[in-house]
Amino acid sequence: MTTTTTRYADNRSTEEVQRQKTAERAEGWRRRAPLLPALIFVIICTQIPFLLTIWYSLRSRNLLRPEGEQFVGLSNFSDIFLDSTFRSAALNSVLITFGCVFVALLLGLGLALLLDRPFAGRGVVRTLLITPFLIMPVAGAMLWSISMFNPSYGLVNWMIGLVGIPPVDWTSQYPLFSIVVALVWQWTPFMMLLLLAGLQSQQRDVLEAASMDGASTWDTFRFVTLPHLRFYIELSVLLGVIYVVNTFDHIYLMTAGGPGTASANLPFYIYQRAFLGFDIGQSAAMGVVTVIATIIISLLALRLIFRGLNAKEQS
Repeated sequence: MTTTTTRYADNRSTEEVQRQKTAERAEGWRRRAPLLPALIFVIICTQIPFLLTIWYSLRSRNLLRPEGEQFVGLSNFSDIFLDSTFRSAALNSVLITFGCVFVALLLGLGLALLLDRPFAGRGVVRTLLITPFLIMPVAGAMLWSISMFNPSYGLVNWMIGLVGIPPVDWTSQYPLFSIVVALVWQWTPFMMLLLLAGLQSQQRDVLEAASMDGASTWDTFRFVTLPHLRFYIELSVLLGVIYVVNTFDHIYLMTAGGPGTASANLPFYIYQRAFLGFDIGQSAAMGVVTVIATIIISLLALRLIFRGLNAKEQS
């Protein structure tokens, strides 16, 4: 009798556990249901085009010779890696991305430290510093190309002319430098906002304790503020790299990838091969390589960020 009762209790407890799991699954689906339309929309707009891009990257497809289309496997990928222009564009992408992110991060940190302190007109100054990030990339590129870097009447040449330096055709002689300067001007406010949020989330009693212990301003920044800003710095670098690596507007409007292909990055070179050279197969292969490289960098950066968060929670 005791054995029968025990089995009945075990069966009942198993059934209750199963019912509880079923109820939890149903509750989970009820919570996810409102998000399903957005998920389906994202899949349609991103994953299906990416799958088509992979399909085209495995075929020899040129719009000027549609009769020659055929399946070539990984031949397009081997061809683009042997292409010296592709390697140059990849190097330019790295230089532009990390140059812009590094300089914008340093300037954003300096501006965030200044805005973290109270002074008269701080709200107006903050609004003015945010303005470049609110300007459309096309308008910003035209502003720097025509108003700032124009060799005849640009503001930069006028300023250096005051000290006797002859005019410089910036976008032709220093194309990468010109693009990086324009991108830094646009992305510094973004870095500043993220780092300023990190500074304002810092507990003031910790800073006061460091001051009372005799720590200098530099020591407080180095050993207290900078470790606190690590998450915000890593997040700024991650978002900056993801967005800046896809830069197209500034290169198209300021240098058109020139002189020649000296300032072309991967997105611009893909555009040239697809819409000027009509080579859909190789341009699709370049797009797949660019997306995979961006995903790898993002995953590594996210892993570092989450590892830092877990270490901070454990401590």
